[in-house]
Amino acid sequence: MTSDQPIRWGIIGPGTIARTFADGVAHSRTGKLVAIATRNPAKPGLAENFPGARIVNGYEALLSDPEVDAVYISVPHTGHAEWAIKAARAGKHILVEKPIALSAYDAEAVYYEAKKAGVFAGEAFMYRVHPQTEKLVELVKSGVIGTVRIIRSSFGFNMGSYKPEHRLFANDTAGGGILDVGGYPVSMARLISGAAEGKAFLEPEKVSGVAHLGESGVDEWASAVLKFPNEIIAEVSCSIMAQQDNVLRIIGSEGRIEVQDFWFASGHKGGVGKIEIFKGGSRETVELREDRWLYSFEADAAGDAIRAGKTEFSSPGMSWADSIGNLRVLDQWRASVGLEYGVEKAGKRTTNIAGGAIARGNSVPQRQIPGISKPASVVTLGFEFFPNFAAASLTLDAFYEAGGNAFDTAYVYGGGKTEAIFGDWHTSRKVPREEIVLIGKGAHSPLCYPDMIAKQLDQSLSRLKTDYVDIYFMHRDNTDVPVGEFVDAMDAEVKRGRIRGIFGGSNWTRARFDEAIAYAERTGKTAPAALSNNFSLAEMLDPIWAGCVAASDDDWKKWLNEKQIPNFAWSSQGRGFFTDRAGRDKRDDEEIVRVWYSERNFGRRDRAIELAKKLGRNPIHIALAYVIAQPFPVIPLIGPRTVAELEDSLSALDIKLTPDQVKWLEG
Repeated sequence: MTSDQPIRWGIIGPGTIARTFADGVAHSRTGKLVAIATRNPAKPGLAENFPGARIVNGYEALLSDPEVDAVYISVPHTGHAEWAIKAARAGKHILVEKPIALSAYDAEAVYYEAKKAGVFAGEAFMYRVHPQTEKLVELVKSGVIGTVRIIRSSFGFNMGSYKPEHRLFANDTAGGGILDVGGYPVSMARLISGAAEGKAFLEPEKVSGVAHLGESGVDEWASAVLKFPNEIIAEVSCSIMAQQDNVLRIIGSEGRIEVQDFWFASGHKGGVGKIEIFKGGSRETVELREDRWLYSFEADAAGDAIRAGKTEFSSPGMSWADSIGNLRVLDQWRASVGLEYGVEKAGKRTTNIAGGAIARGNSVPQRQIPGISKPASVVTLGFEFFPNFAAASLTLDAFYEAGGNAFDTAYVYGGGKTEAIFGDWHTSRKVPREEIVLIGKGAHSPLCYPDMIAKQLDQSLSRLKTDYVDIYFMHRDNTDVPVGEFVDAMDAEVKRGRIRGIFGGSNWTRARFDEAIAYAERTGKTAPAALSNNFSLAEMLDPIWAGCVAASDDDWKKWLNEKQIPNFAWSSQGRGFFTDRAGRDKRDDEEIVRVWYSERNFGRRDRAIELAKKLGRNPIHIALAYVIAQPFPVIPLIGPRTVAELEDSLSALDIKLTPDQVKWLEG
């Protein structure tokens, strides 16, 4: 795109804020509004409110319009991520009204799609690209009020009364103050805290919030305290049912700065913005006259980035990391007050993030696991880290859509939360149960006793919303109990039909496993036929958690090869050892140092790096390929937290290491 070619904008969602943005585009130097997408082309006032723009029937039609370069998305909050992703996939640059998504997890998915498409993506905090904000950052950096200690900021207004028909009170469209206006004071606090450190922004190390939840369950007024690593404390508040003073106060060791309605800067159509400095009993007013329209700065900041081939705003605009960090704070604020929207729950979040029904793909290779009648994906998805259904469903959807069908759950993960998430996921998506290879685990220490197996499996199956698991593991072993008692308990579940494939032990020794097999053969019981021990290119030197067993050394590999026992290997990629988090000169991460640091492991890491360079991949890809390439069945458990991490792991599945390469990696 040439430096003088106008950015041709289309708008999805022609409401009030869209008209304001259209004014900005009309008064910009880089943009031109060419089209408005609406689901109701006959709606009165469209031509008058968006002069000169074609009225397009339907959002999809605008995305396929070759005359549109960039799309401004201003539908209700719940549609932001969906239409941003659809626009990115259509090759359009995107500017999305805040919040760009309902959560940081959703926002990461949006920006990941933009990265893959190579398009610009930005969250529309218009104040961030206004000269007044740049001046404010400059003043803080100059030390005019000394060391910044406290930030106080609010954005609140009073709707007067509860209006069930209004979007701000609608739970189904993620109403309330935190998402609608709370992002402004939070983003400013993070900006100023960063400026005090000479950085673009800073993330708080602690967030604590309170709120009043109204009749519809959304927050009507709320406050939060943010504690930053540089000891700055920010007090932020927002409201839709309380008129606040809406003043930004930056309090330093030697004075304070105040800005009224900081997000409005010098006004919608230009004017004079004021920054007031109070110091030593004096008051100085810094006036900034800007004749340009407020939203024209936003249109031009996006336009300049697009023309330059950039994919995100430059600071102090909201970069991708800044935007995700801001939503992460709002997520914590909402979690503090127990605010989860109905649309984030399984009953209403029944499609993928792009609004489509999920369907199983075929890009993930399958393998036959001894004792399991149906093929399973060569990797198994573990997901004990997700905070809620909305976050987990992103990765679960993406894994299944790629062709993954093996899932690792456990009774103890998240106190049962992750089992319930999986149950909600496969039922809300109507995924055929017969397609899924589902792992359950129970009897974790200190409740590692035979009688706990049936009791915990009762609860697990209820949470998982199924009547059986395909594979069951005792999560730990208890050598004070005769192994036959555990075999009897698991054999009973096989006979009841609640384990319909194979069972075994997670973190069991070879001796204990052999003893269990021998007992089963003597007594005619079902024998254990699977393990879930650590296995990776890096050998675990010290147990990550109490009771852990690694199966990576030469004796274990000989035993696994002889027995051909499938091992569902946890921490198969070395928990960061094959990333730049590790290195001979890096000793900040206590776990990585304690568990993996040895010259033998570093030699293997060096060779993984060397081979990765030759193949144009990353060392962590080589580590995963190594596990899959073993001459005995190893099924790695992977634990990605985002869709980007998932797809990065799955990208390693096309690496086919030869036996000689496997031996060379081992040294």
